[in-house]
Amino acid sequence: MIHMTETLAVQTVEGFLTPDETERLTKLLDEHLAATGWRPARPSDGLVVPGEVQEILAAGVERALPAVRRVFPSVATATPWDYHDLGPGDSIEPHLHGIGEPDKRPQRVARVAFHLQEADQGGAFYVETASSEALWTDRTAGSGSAFPPGTRFAREISHHGGPEAGAAVALARVPRTRWTSAPPARTAVVYGAQLVHGVETVRAGRLRKLITNLLSDG
Repeated sequence: MIHMTETLAVQTVEGFLTPDETERLTKLLDEHLAATGWRPARPSDGLVVPGEVQEILAAGVERALPAVRRVFPSVATATPWDYHDLGPGDSIEPHLHGIGEPDKRPQRVARVAFHLQEADQGGAFYVETASSEALWTDRTAGSGSAFPPGTRFAREISHHGGPEAGAAVALARVPRTRWTSAPPARTAVVYGAQLVHGVETVRAGRLRKLITNLLSDG
């Protein structure tokens, strides 16, 4: 059973990939991008990476699970990884995925961001915390949920809806504390599914990152 605190936690896994794995992954990814000509239409768009890249990342997840489970004990597996590529002027606005279907199994508990390349300036990943009731719905988990009965759930606040969207407007009015990360190279950042998060504006260079969801075992 998933405890709500798992969906609000943060953990890091230093050395998520080895230097050789990182070099191999970068080569495979560059070849795939050259062959497909893929370019994101907007900063939040992702590309599902090819099988060999998925295999390297899956090996990293398998090694990392003992460390991840200290903070996220219900995590069992990961979904396929997406690649994101941000350049100067790009950012990902604060948003919150939330728990869309509390009765669904398996359930998304957290997400993982692995930065393949940091921007020269800007582009920092962050999470935001707030005590405001405005971030929470009145929904609670029932007896058939993957969560303990009575667990409350945060609002879903999309980064695709634009600043005029109702949830985005509500979020903008909430006082929040931003926690910006500066992890060492080859570090994976694991963050709960009910945390507000985003990416600060890239001011120079290129930010390349890969993201997956961590799922419960049922």
